[in-house]
Amino acid sequence: MPDATALDQATAMIEKAWGRPVDALESLAVLRPSDDPLLRSAMHIRSALVITDNAAAVHQGRLHALTRPGHVPAFYDLERITSSAADLRVAQAESRTSLQAIIHVIEAREAAATADRAPAVRLAQAAVARSGHAPRALGQAPGQPAPSAPVGPSLASPGPRR
Repeated sequence: MPDATALDQATAMIEKAWGRPVDALESLAVLRPSDDPLLRSAMHIRSALVITDNAAAVHQGRLHALTRPGHVPAFYDLERITSSAADLRVAQAESRTSLQAIIHVIEAREAAATADRAPAVRLAQAAVARSGHAPRALGQAPGQPAPSAPVGPSLASPGPRR
């Protein structure tokens, strides 16, 4: 069984992150791009990866043909071998870059999902923390609860105010 290509890895990561097959995600990204811009980005990068993956397969096939066992390449084939090897390395580097970009898009999606919930969680934690640390009146022992604040209007103070 051949190794998984960068395209296969990207497809698996996208399907895992969004929980749907790529075919369904492609139609969502095209029909409603504003609903999930990160999905649109991931699918756009994946479409570029399809082209790069095909180019890598072509260069690899050319290298295998030029360097097949039992074949001694002619002098003029050496330039084609070198060129195909360099093109294959470029295609593989582009594939790795696209795969890394998809990883970053998925991480951004996860960070955005946790950031939406984070303020509410922090506010709840702060409220719980404040309720346990109410200020005590002077001279009050640490184990006694703090007195409740007055509810009604304050009494008029004697004397004029300035």
